[in-house]
Amino acid sequence: MGTSVAATKNTGAHLSAWHRYPSLYEINTWIWLFELSQRYGRAVTLASVPGAEWDALANYGFDAVWLMGVWERSPAGIAISNHNAGLVDDFRRALPDFLPEDNHGSPYSIRRYVVDSHLGGPQSLAVARRELSNRGMKLILDFVPNHVALDHPWVADHPEYFIHGSHDDGYDSASYFESGGTVYARGRDPYFPPWPDVLQLNAFAPGLRQAAMSTVCSIAGQCDGIRCDMAMLFLNEIFERTWGKRAGPMPATEYWTDLISAAKQEFPAFLFIAEAYWDTEWRLQQLGFDFCYDKRLYDRLEHNNAASIRQHLRADLSYQGKLLRFTENHDEPRTAAIFSPAKQRAAAVIIATLPGLRLFYEGQFEGRKVRPPVFLDRRPDEAIDQELQHFYKKLLKAIDRPAFRDGQWSLCSRTGWPDNATFQNLLCWNWLKDDERYLVIVNFSDAPSQARVQIPWASAEDGEWQLIDTMSGTIYARPGEEMESPGLFVDLGPWAFHFFECRRAQPA
Repeated sequence: MGTSVAATKNTGAHLSAWHRYPSLYEINTWIWLFELSQRYGRAVTLASVPGAEWDALANYGFDAVWLMGVWERSPAGIAISNHNAGLVDDFRRALPDFLPEDNHGSPYSIRRYVVDSHLGGPQSLAVARRELSNRGMKLILDFVPNHVALDHPWVADHPEYFIHGSHDDGYDSASYFESGGTVYARGRDPYFPPWPDVLQLNAFAPGLRQAAMSTVCSIAGQCDGIRCDMAMLFLNEIFERTWGKRAGPMPATEYWTDLISAAKQEFPAFLFIAEAYWDTEWRLQQLGFDFCYDKRLYDRLEHNNAASIRQHLRADLSYQGKLLRFTENHDEPRTAAIFSPAKQRAAAVIIATLPGLRLFYEGQFEGRKVRPPVFLDRRPDEAIDQELQHFYKKLLKAIDRPAFRDGQWSLCSRTGWPDNATFQNLLCWNWLKDDERYLVIVNFSDAPSQARVQIPWASAEDGEWQLIDTMSGTIYARPGEEMESPGLFVDLGPWAFHFFECRRAQPA
């Protein structure tokens, strides 16, 4: 979508396969570079990030980094947002000393798919990608299929790529925008008012599909995968329901089938991630997405109980394994602001040890509570939660193992007693790969809970097992006979958990 640096043909980064269940770290690129510039006393671009900063990311064991918001921002979008009273109020709530120059526009109001000069331009991204690759990490960037900025070159050069309106048919300036005598629909989600700083692309326009394929292949020459913003909006059925006759006839094929297949012909290992809602995850997986947001799990972690979460996790592994698990991203509230410290840790253990793609957001480990609007290039200072940071370092180290990247996952059965049903508060699963075995048990409730947890690979013939607490190093000895039946006895306090590495005890 727009001019971009020429795609590099299949590089080593593309030919390197992804792990089955990778981990991903999201960085708000503008804020990150602003704070690095403050820390080092000089302007830091993507090309000049100190090596120690890349090393710090690598030390967590991430498989990839998502540099959110690298593409060229829209001057027209900045002007619109600075005159939007609701947005300015949001800016001031997050940043009490907000100034208009702090607003650099939405990263999802893209003028061109070229790395913004403020960040160092296209060559700086190539340097950052190389630094990541040298440390065994891949690079994820954004792609926004649904809309572009009001000053994107296509507005003048390719009006046929857009949804149109007219002055004779329900025109209003909140929903439509006129340029060069052509009336364009503003971008929208069918359940919310239109976004004032973007124009709506037409998923059914043949020319747009071809242009989008070219754009994605250009992006694929610069990174290892893309996160596709609001991907479900471009499903044929949803798009037709949203735009009706304005969209024209529905194509015989799906937009995402055409786009993903074209990109993967040239870049076979290129990863597609869908931001997805409204129970569209399975459909998008079938159309070729490697991973889709698991917003349902996030909502259940925030609002529901362990039984609801367990029911969600009973879905087939072919579906579970292609979900993106998170407790934070740039669209959601900070976990430290809405969860108690104990619940925050329990939720983190859950998403870190489930199959699928595990997403962590910069600031999550430090316990930040303010979620800055993505328009801003800075955020308020907050005290670092040293204990939480220490917890995350241990958690990330514990899952930096082959079992969690490419192993076999399964739920564990658990039972209670006629006078004690608190076993229903416990979530239990295990991982197995070669000689590696892990057991995770979380009490996702505010009440003490007990259960017998049946371990599927334990047996009387195995003798004694050592259960090594990955967070504290404490070692427990348990006979395989007990772990198989009636099951490992567990007694956990509110929001407490066990995260065990399991080893057969060596004969004396």
